[in-house]
Amino acid sequence: MTVKRVIFPFPAIVGQELMKLGLILNVINPTLSGVLIRGEKGTGKSTAVRALAQILPEIEVVENCPFQCEPQDKQEICPTCQLNASCDPERVIKRRVKVIELPISATEDRVVGTIDIEHALKRGEKKIEPGILAAAHRGILYVDEVNLLDDHIVDVLLDSAAMGVNTIEREGVSFSHPARFVLVGTMNPEEGEIRPQLLDRFGLCVNIQGLNSADERIEIVKRREEFEVSPQKFIKKWQPESQKLVERINNAKKLYPRVTIDDAILKKIVDLVIDLGIDGHRGEIMMMKVAKTAAAFDGRTKVESRDIETSAELCLSHRVRRKPFEEVGLDIDKIKARLS
Repeated sequence: MTVKRVIFPFPAIVGQELMKLGLILNVINPTLSGVLIRGEKGTGKSTAVRALAQILPEIEVVENCPFQCEPQDKQEICPTCQLNASCDPERVIKRRVKVIELPISATEDRVVGTIDIEHALKRGEKKIEPGILAAAHRGILYVDEVNLLDDHIVDVLLDSAAMGVNTIEREGVSFSHPARFVLVGTMNPEEGEIRPQLLDRFGLCVNIQGLNSADERIEIVKRREEFEVSPQKFIKKWQPESQKLVERINNAKKLYPRVTIDDAILKKIVDLVIDLGIDGHRGEIMMMKVAKTAAAFDGRTKVESRDIETSAELCLSHRVRRKPFEEVGLDIDKIKARLS
């Protein structure tokens, strides 16, 4: 018998507003290439990821499809659905968005998937063993202690998160399938850092700490106790807030394609990136995307100056040049002064 896991409600999480916003913006706009959450243990990182997935609307999938095909998107029906009678695109089911957790010990074949070459040679047809990226399509891929993963595996994850496609190659045979997911990496900086080249490829980065306010810490304790005493009652209590958040996310998804950004705002973004000495162009591209997504989440079709502050805090802290052993971070007060 399977015991259903009870998840703490997302809106009931006390504080950590920037972390929650980073997760929400990635759900609205998966092209943001994921979010890295850096913080000490016990700060609610994994709780927030699972809680967000729990309140998201159910999605339609092709029954028995290992690649989580979307029934309405006929152009992206995978070869398995096309060839396998048990994977019929007309057989549709609804299910919750999944949180797929990637183990630290995962090999590249386990992540990407494999091709059975012997089967291909004998029968002249591809036989694919889907990997974790296939399971994560249209869901959330959660990597705890991402800094302890092999750099090559992190590279593969970031490639798929940015491109939305995973390609399996072996002995000259290749197979591609959609792999659009929200990549969430968490880490404790005390256990080691990620190389700057990989750090830069996370779209967003949030540094979190335990809350210092006595009132907030008391509220955390009280809510946790209330949840453990009667989980269903606690979830029901927060259901209206969860529903409001879902409606805001859905509205933002519809609004995002109509959001515009003026050249004057873009100029502020580019000038800030140049002033901070940030290499490459990912900084300004991500700031533009985050600013537009933040505007959509706020119900607006035009980016404003306040959106730049939000995007700077989320997109630049891990891209600023640092001296050896200097912590990842950004003086947001100085940023606001530069933008004013």
